[in-house]
Amino acid sequence: MLERQQAVTAPPRSAATPAIWLSHTAAGPTVPRAIRDGAGGPGAFRFLDGYTERCVGFAELSRAIDQRAAQLLACGLRKGDRMALIVPDNYEFLLNFLGALQVGIVPVPMFPPLGFGKLDAYIDGASRILNAAGACLLITTRQVQPVLGSLLGRTPSLRDLLCTDDFPVNTGAAAVDIDHIQLDDIAFLQFTSGSTAWPKGVIVTHRSLLANLNAIMRYGLQLTPQTDSAVSWLPTYHDMGLIGFLLAPLWYMGSVTFISTLAFLKNPAIWLQTVSERRGTVTFAPNFAFALAMRRTPADQIKALDLSCLKVLGCGAEPNHPGMLREFLAHFAGAGLKPEALMPCYGMAEATLAMTFCGPGIGLRTDTIRASSYHGQGRAIAAAPGEDSLEIASCGRALPDHKVSIIDESGQVLPDRHIGEIQFAGPSVTPGYYGQEPGRTYTAQGLRTGDLGYVVDGELFVTGRRKDLIILNGRNYDPQIIEWEVTEVPGVRKGSAVAFSRPSRSTEELVIVAESRQPEAAALRDAIQLRVRESLQLSPADVVLLAPGQVPKTSSGKLQRARARSQYLRGALGREGVRTLGHRGQWLILAKHLVISFLARLRHRLRRHD
Repeated sequence: MLERQQAVTAPPRSAATPAIWLSHTAAGPTVPRAIRDGAGGPGAFRFLDGYTERCVGFAELSRAIDQRAAQLLACGLRKGDRMALIVPDNYEFLLNFLGALQVGIVPVPMFPPLGFGKLDAYIDGASRILNAAGACLLITTRQVQPVLGSLLGRTPSLRDLLCTDDFPVNTGAAAVDIDHIQLDDIAFLQFTSGSTAWPKGVIVTHRSLLANLNAIMRYGLQLTPQTDSAVSWLPTYHDMGLIGFLLAPLWYMGSVTFISTLAFLKNPAIWLQTVSERRGTVTFAPNFAFALAMRRTPADQIKALDLSCLKVLGCGAEPNHPGMLREFLAHFAGAGLKPEALMPCYGMAEATLAMTFCGPGIGLRTDTIRASSYHGQGRAIAAAPGEDSLEIASCGRALPDHKVSIIDESGQVLPDRHIGEIQFAGPSVTPGYYGQEPGRTYTAQGLRTGDLGYVVDGELFVTGRRKDLIILNGRNYDPQIIEWEVTEVPGVRKGSAVAFSRPSRSTEELVIVAESRQPEAAALRDAIQLRVRESLQLSPADVVLLAPGQVPKTSSGKLQRARARSQYLRGALGREGVRTLGHRGQWLILAKHLVISFLARLRHRLRRHD
């Protein structure tokens, strides 16, 4: 049955609200114009990095962005040129990204190296992105530059590699011309996470961007800039952090406190501590971060928190685990966290960002369905008490002027409670992938997401990825349902279990890979086997335990099931990178890349002087 909660009305608008942000619509102003016009607004961005804090008001921010835009033009870049960014620092990322936007240069956000042990794979992936984008300039930081030089020799279009501190300070450049930016111009390229395939460069135009920003701020969140403020640790080089917490607040004149992503990963408790201290009213995170924050915030620390300020606690980017979310709400209830603040949502880069929201004040809504009908018939039939069942979290309804439907393999729309592929249509859908044919993803009827789910009275329930589907004895199983059961076993790390199938002589067999701090424990393998048999009536053919950090994930923390399966079949699970060589092996890999990078930069410099 569908679990329902009473919705509450949105907060009233202030009579003193200036008309400037109320006039923003999907038709304009563009982000560059909004930044220029909003320079006199009261909002500010605060950047926290360890023990330091930098507060930048909108007037100062607008001047700094204009200055960086002029500096980028002085580098020889012109409108339409692609400029890659590998900049972990949020403030420097913001200056270069928005400076490019001001003058029509196309920024390409990229994630930085996440560890020495995987530098080989990182350089290969970065090279693919740079070549796919045809980037002519790469901007990075002094800390990262020493290992990136080899990209100059692997990317024919790349003319140079610059550091953020190569730009002079306070040059006093005049404001750049922003009125030549048109709605159908490319704003930036957002490369997909690569959870099921190699990353592809999604073309985000100013038109699709404004449609999404307007839908998010005016309808999805219903926030008021004067009274609401956001807190985010999300990396600004990914769509949720970039669009949701950098572009949307700037366009709507809202204040944001940015926590460095590295600070969150080192101490997940800092996320909600900052919300409490700064009285944040909105924050978002993927499902795995909720488990991290809960595990790293013990009961004695909760007493020091006050989360009653939160109006919106968004959860998206991967299927939401209802049991874990309820556990999270209960864990932080003593800090004043209101259950109705929780807002599950759904989105993807090909739709710019957001696609559906549950709406403010509604909270977690779930649907309990019959497991046998779901796995065997592709139907989401409401379960009767005592039946084997599955609980699926609602992701809400499509944004205004957009439509969500469920289709079969031939593209025909399916009735309510039939499982099929999620299709999304509306002005937020991006034009396609840069330099690639649209394939089966972009159609005249809408965006075929590759995700599976069903609809009940217009409400969307996402169940998994089409490519990750596991077929056992003729029945379909979404891997995350199996993975959720595995992570309930004590000793398994939350958000770090992968389920997939392997071929056998007669049929496919279930394999489970999970991270644990006790990877040699036979008793833990037995406990996982028992949990899956009792809860899902499935018998895993193999259970593999890995050390923390060895299950393949994207840079945004999404599980890479296809990659894990490939590693398993090749006997390479836990062996990619240099983990088996220890710290000495990691330093050897780093030393190798430092030498390769130095030589590549030297050759590049000599060629430029010839």
